Amino acid sequence: MKPEKTYRLPGSGGVEIQMAEWPGSGPAVLGVHGLTANLHCYQLLAEALAGQNRVLAMDIRGRGLSDKPATGYSLETHCQDIGAVIKGLGLTRISLMGHSLGAYICLAFAANYPQMVDKLVLLDGGGELASYQWTKVNEGIKPSVDRLGKVLPDLEAYLDLVRQAPYFNPWNQAMADYFEYEVEEIPGGVRSRVSPDTIEEERRNLRSIKPSSFFRQVLCPVLIVRGGKGMLQEDDVLLPGDALERMLREMDQAKVVDLPDADHFTLMFQPNPKRDQALREFLAPV
Repeated sequence: MKPEKTYRLPGSGGVEIQMAEWPGSGPAVLGVHGLTANLHCYQLLAEALAGQNRVLAMDIRGRGLSDKPATGYSLETHCQDIGAVIKGLGLTRISLMGHSLGAYICLAFAANYPQMVDKLVLLDGGGELASYQWTKVNEGIKPSVDRLGKVLPDLEAYLDLVRQAPYFNPWNQAMADYFEYEVEEIPGGVRSRVSPDTIEEERRNLRSIKPSSFFRQVLCPVLIVRGGKGMLQEDDVLLPGDALERMLREMDQAKVVDLPDADHFTLMFQPNPKRDQALREFLAPV
């Protein structure tokens, strides 16, 4: 389900942020996407929450249709953008849901601005990983990252490329909308709007952060949605058991919903009744 309306809001430091909105009568929730992603990754989740919640999603800086400064890609700057977006929406508090990198961003925001966050949903991210675990994750997402910077003759050739990744099968309309949105036309063909340099800076900065330093500062209820399948191998998961156990131990109001048949990508892009029910129950008006 595509968003009903889109618009831009001021971020921090003069950066403008692209927004999408699916209307609902209940509390607002803001979706923050992953490393190379865009706001359209929230289409299926917004459909699950349709009518119950006012669902918003943002292109973080450097992605989608948001502004793309040459540098400045860190949890700190993303959190500053979220604060500006919440203000631009005329709100003082909101619920947050973040996938992958977006989970780390939302975790950091909830820890640093607890007075602004009602509830927090961490979608397959936010854990503290050992160096060898990060290596596995980077290998797992490589087919997705490798599309960046490549020039393809046309949109269909671009879609053929991304469909080669095993976790983008079976193909569906949500994936088509997502990848069509990220493509820009340039001389010679099309390419992703996301710069490889942006992703490299983002990765360096993320690896320098200790997510566990945020856990005890999170004061709101937390729902962790965990994909149980690896991406390319059995163990290249974003929330291995030891990382998950620490999150549950150190965040007082955290609980987990396991999706054993979902991997890091299908968790967002494939229908999943268990995921949808968990989100509806957790984000329902009190």
